[in-house]
Amino acid sequence: MPGKKPIRIIKKNERDKAQPAAPKPVGARETAREMVQTVTNWVSELQQTKRQETAEALKMLLTETRRPSEA
Repeated sequence: MPGKKPIRIIKKNERDKAQPAAPKPVGARETAREMVQTVTNWVSELQQTKRQETAEALKMLLTETRRPSEA
């Protein structure tokens, strides 16, 4: 029976010394999900900044300070 492989006996201490499995490589789905999340965060930050700038501009335009000609 030359085609069969011999049985290998692994002792307990050898099993404990065995290296842990390599981490699973990141798949295409996870990579795409991360990219989408990044872009979504960028868009949210941009919208937040624009809202803040608009609010500040409106406050400056609509101040209730009286001008000398209106008094």
